Amino acid sequence: MELTVGAILEGKIKTITNFGAFVALPENKTGMVHISEVANAYVSDIRQHLTEGQDVKVVVIGNENGKINLSIKRLEAKPQRENSPREGGFRPAAKPARREAVPTPPPAPKTADQLFEEKLKAFMSESDSKLSSIRADHRTKSRRR
Repeated sequence: MELTVGAILEGKIKTITNFGAFVALPENKTGMVHISEVANAYVSDIRQHLTEGQDVKVVVIGNENGKINLSIKRLEAKPQRENSPREGGFRPAAKPARREAVPTPPPAPKTADQLFEEKLKAFMSESDSKLSSIRADHRTKSRRR
């Protein structure tokens, strides 16, 4: 029996690892269900969803180089999520009401201390940039000698 992609099979969980579960299939074949293919929800611990010896229904999602990739979640109905941004949700029920433009009050005038602080910051910044350019120029001149 050739396992084709899309084939639905019955199997039994043989081994569970941190990354997935190995399933015994008909004709002494083994396939693997990756942890991301166990359930439609996020699975942090696969052992909370599957147990060794459990009978499962799986679908073949890949069969390359003798490696059979299986899925359990693709046989389950996807949960309906209302207003999901990924599913193209967030449909507005009606046009939003127009907002009236509310004028914002002008900012309070700056005090003398605030003006001085701004001027001091500007001076220090300009001074630092001039000093760094002088230092860089001095370094290049001293290397030439």
